[in-house]
Amino acid sequence: MSEKVINIAKNTSYYTLALVVQKVISFTYFVIIARALGPEDLGKYYFAISFTTIFSIFIDLGLTNVLTRETAKDHTDAQKYLSNVLGIKIPLAVLSFLMVFGVINLMGYPELTKYLVYISAISMILDSFTATFFGVARGFHNLIFESISSIIFQAIVLAAGLFTLNQGYGILWLMGTLAFASLYNFVFSYIIIRKKIQLKVKPEFKKDLIISIVKISLPFAIYGIFSRLYTYLDSVLLSSLAGDREVGVYQVAFKIINALQFLPMAFAASLYPAFASYWMKNKPQLAVTFERSINYLLIISLPITIGIMSIADKVVILFKSEYSDAVLPLQINIAALVFVFLNFAIGAILNACDKQKINTVNMMVVTVASIALNLFLIPRFQAIGASITVVITSLLAFVLGMAIIPKIIQYNHWKVFKNFLKVGFVSLVMGGLSYFLKSYLNIFVVVIISAGTYFLLLLLVGAFKKEDIFSIISSFKKKSGEGMVE
Repeated sequence: MSEKVINIAKNTSYYTLALVVQKVISFTYFVIIARALGPEDLGKYYFAISFTTIFSIFIDLGLTNVLTRETAKDHTDAQKYLSNVLGIKIPLAVLSFLMVFGVINLMGYPELTKYLVYISAISMILDSFTATFFGVARGFHNLIFESISSIIFQAIVLAAGLFTLNQGYGILWLMGTLAFASLYNFVFSYIIIRKKIQLKVKPEFKKDLIISIVKISLPFAIYGIFSRLYTYLDSVLLSSLAGDREVGVYQVAFKIINALQFLPMAFAASLYPAFASYWMKNKPQLAVTFERSINYLLIISLPITIGIMSIADKVVILFKSEYSDAVLPLQINIAALVFVFLNFAIGAILNACDKQKINTVNMMVVTVASIALNLFLIPRFQAIGASITVVITSLLAFVLGMAIIPKIIQYNHWKVFKNFLKVGFVSLVMGGLSYFLKSYLNIFVVVIISAGTYFLLLLLVGAFKKEDIFSIISSFKKKSGEGMVE
């Protein structure tokens, strides 16, 4: 096995592990601050983050993607690309901050909310440049430092946040801890660039190169803009149309889905090189691998979806009784999880098969639909309306993506549907068991019993076989592009 393949395997392992740890710490912190702040202040806090996150795309505009790609092609080009990307991003950062300042003041929010947005905007700028520095490291096939730093960042947020809450300093200081952690991440990534990769961090303005970079980054920028709008605009609209409390209630459901996304993200990261390899060399195997990926993602997502639906009231108790209104939004929102998981595999195969433009167009359609539905549903149903929008648009993204798949590969539709029926039946049985047991047993005991029952029934109905377990284990031991080949 070559050194390059070993490095890729190490990077994947480190990054996946870091992603899991980061999500666990992040969700734990969310539960803590949700309990401490209550729905209204939690809504203010996450409105500020969502608001500035939307504007953050205007600092980068896909430039980091270009930087990573061009550095990976030729390491000797890293310095000139980094310098000119910085030359573009520095004025964009200033402009983006001014846009944030201007828009939040035009919207007429109270002073507290404005200050939260200003502090969050500092994090926005620091995080954008941190991503650029780590983007260079990725181009050098090094994700280890980024993985370590992401965990330390989240640990700083947790520790500083706990200290702030214990001292009773209030929500502004809590947002300040986020900016402090972002400052750490920025400094760490800067040191990695200077000391480990040994590049100079200085802006340059070479006209021809900048024009070339902007042209290459345009598709990434368009996709990024619509992706950010789709992901974060719902919280901004909720705050404007229904109030901060509804944002806090909605965030309970949103954070649970977000915390679970590390599963398909890690899975898609492994799938992408396999899809790309099979697209070029073995299209029948591409179809088999796609079928298996859909089956595995259904096996993971359906029981989580139905299980959380059945015990949603117990889950919400984690966030105190003040969040009781979040039960129905959570039950609705979690229905989108199946489509969210499957869309990772669909997006991976479209990108791997040179259909990235279709991904961008699909994202544009879904975002427009999301904005229209939110504007219609939020004034009528508040957080429930935003949750309904998530389900409808996730389904729309799934339908749009799946409509293209037959043009790429000829897979066994009936086999996929049959597996869906088997997994769906077993998940419903498990969900019924969870619903029954939750009144008599501790919720964690219910989860363990239900999970054990689910996997036993999966084996009994033949939706999951022993060979599948061995295939998954062995796929982590194989070279990139050789997983799931049975």
